[in-house]
Amino acid sequence: MRELVVISGKGGTGKTSITASFAALAKRAVIADCDVDAPDLHLILSPTIMESYDFYSGHEAIIDQEKCTRCGLCFDHCRFEAVTEANLGNNLPHFEIDSLACEGCGVCVRFCPENAIKFPERHCGQWMVSQMRFGPMVHARLNPAAENSGKLVSTVRREAHRISDEQNLPVVIVDGPPGIGCPVIASLTGATRVLVVAEPTVSGEHALKRILVLAKHFNLPASVCVNKYDLNLPMTRTMEKEARKSGADVLGRIRYDRAVTLAQMQNKAVVETDARSAEDIRIIWGRLSL
Repeated sequence: MRELVVISGKGGTGKTSITASFAALAKRAVIADCDVDAPDLHLILSPTIMESYDFYSGHEAIIDQEKCTRCGLCFDHCRFEAVTEANLGNNLPHFEIDSLACEGCGVCVRFCPENAIKFPERHCGQWMVSQMRFGPMVHARLNPAAENSGKLVSTVRREAHRISDEQNLPVVIVDGPPGIGCPVIASLTGATRVLVVAEPTVSGEHALKRILVLAKHFNLPASVCVNKYDLNLPMTRTMEKEARKSGADVLGRIRYDRAVTLAQMQNKAVVETDARSAEDIRIIWGRLSL
């Protein structure tokens, strides 16, 4: 099994559009959307959900109002201001815990003298196994303000690997999250190859440098393609030079093409249309040699 992870170092570079095209070109592959904080690959691939599972991680505190004696120790000890106080009109304080602000540290549970605070596992989102027109797809959705997205990313990848083995599909293509944080690291570790999609802007250049350092730290073979290269040719040349200097392969360039947006509006991958940039993507896919 070979695993390609498509990352960008920042959002908005066109990473997901390129991944969708790779899904169309791969023929026999499992697709995994690991951008669980803001997934959008499904908007293009239109998968049909076959299985759905709840994702739990960490804990959250919940006050049992019948047991609470209104002592206020939870309010005094919470350093995240997750415990709120209100007066119900009977001169007694009323305490509740804001689930969005609660960090699940358990301090309130530890100091409550009446054991009036429950501490269940936190429901953080869902992950799904789906079928789309190019084959199986594993994706997920993290709840608003939920944490541990790195753990959810690992769950998505693990399931994609399982499907690859069971169905004898030789390639797993991962749409990675932007940035260089925990979700990205969870997407990268153990991958066969990394493709960095860059854009020729100042922020794009900075993001490219950071993500290449990360890939090098994990000894992952990295390649680079510059999307919308013709918007700033001098910057494109500079970024390609920096990529080669860091040891990465430069696989090609993708032109700016308004037809990409039209393809998205039709829920299609770019290579499913007659867009001029489709040929650029096909060339890069061929050079990946998966």
